[in-house]
Amino acid sequence: MPSRSRRVLPGFGLALGYTLVYLSLLVLLPLGGMVLKASHLGWGPLVDIALGERSLAAFRVTFTASLLAAAINGFFGLIVAWVLVRYPFPGKRFVDALVDLPFALPTAVAGITLATLYAGNGWIGRHLEPLGLKVAYTPLGIVVALTFITLPFVVRTLQPVIEDIESEVEEAAASLGASRWQTFTRVIFPAIGPALLTGFALAFARALGEYGSVIFIAGNLPLVSEIVPLLIISKLEQYDVLGATALAVTMLAISFVLLLTINLMQWWAANRHRNREPLEAAAAKAQGVSA
Repeated sequence: MPSRSRRVLPGFGLALGYTLVYLSLLVLLPLGGMVLKASHLGWGPLVDIALGERSLAAFRVTFTASLLAAAINGFFGLIVAWVLVRYPFPGKRFVDALVDLPFALPTAVAGITLATLYAGNGWIGRHLEPLGLKVAYTPLGIVVALTFITLPFVVRTLQPVIEDIESEVEEAAASLGASRWQTFTRVIFPAIGPALLTGFALAFARALGEYGSVIFIAGNLPLVSEIVPLLIISKLEQYDVLGATALAVTMLAISFVLLLTINLMQWWAANRHRNREPLEAAAAKAQGVSA
């Protein structure tokens, strides 16, 4: 009889079982209970709660602000990660440590600090309001708070990928006649694209559930600057458990669809880059574009 193949790392069955139990207890069981609780409402009342005027306004503010914050960090986070990896400068270690500040800082402290800075009499707000830019207690303040909270997700996701790209690849593309823009778009960006999408998805997911830092700077005005987590808390304080569950299930479904779409885009970009030639060959190919 053929001998069974032995795995290099033993204990796969035990590790898989532990993983499934762990995920079931911490993720699937609470989410399943939430969906089961929402099913007691019935389809009609669930739709009425989700499509209410106040609920739709909260969904619009939450998802719009989260997408804007993730997009802003996708752009500036790439620049920060590139500078921290590629260029030596005085105080680099200090700047690199500052990136993790939103991780270490309690969200409530971050919200109070941002509200103080961007208020009408704050250090930053007093210079913005004469220009017609009111940040504190507006939806713009929500974007600022979410941008601050989610920056590390993009930077820390991109840094290892940029470190793996050797600077000789850029030099090879330049020596073959490629411009800086061609080197970035045809050599660098295909390599960091999947990681950038991953950082964007992490930042977006983190922003959707943010509560502590937002409520202090948002103003929390219904139909204007109220976010979905705050609306859920408000319903729970009114002992409307079914209404809060209906909002949570709706937000979960929308978030799942959006994150699934982003992950599919990431998978497509990763496979597309994997099937392409190595970076050195891409650098040589950039010469043909510039010719």
